[in-house]
Amino acid sequence: MENGNLNQGEGKDPSAFLSEIIGNAVTVKLNSGVVYRGELQSIDGYMNLALEKCEEYVDGVKKRSYGDAFVRGNNVMYISAD
Repeated sequence: MENGNLNQGEGKDPSAFLSEIIGNAVTVKLNSGVVYRGELQSIDGYMNLALEKCEEYVDGVKKRSYGDAFVRGNNVMYISAD
């Protein structure tokens, strides 16, 4: 916090952030290094998530496109809003 103003990302609960980005484009990186990009449809308390219009990238190269994808939360390294 600088001069009483919140900096970007400061003071936000992660679950509130995730609730706000449902329906938006996200990038999800797994512990294996595989990256999924798609539209976040749902997420639960274990970080299990459902993506629509999903694409899979391995080493930065697009490998597959999926209509829907479900990712188990313990595989997720991070989720980024695009």
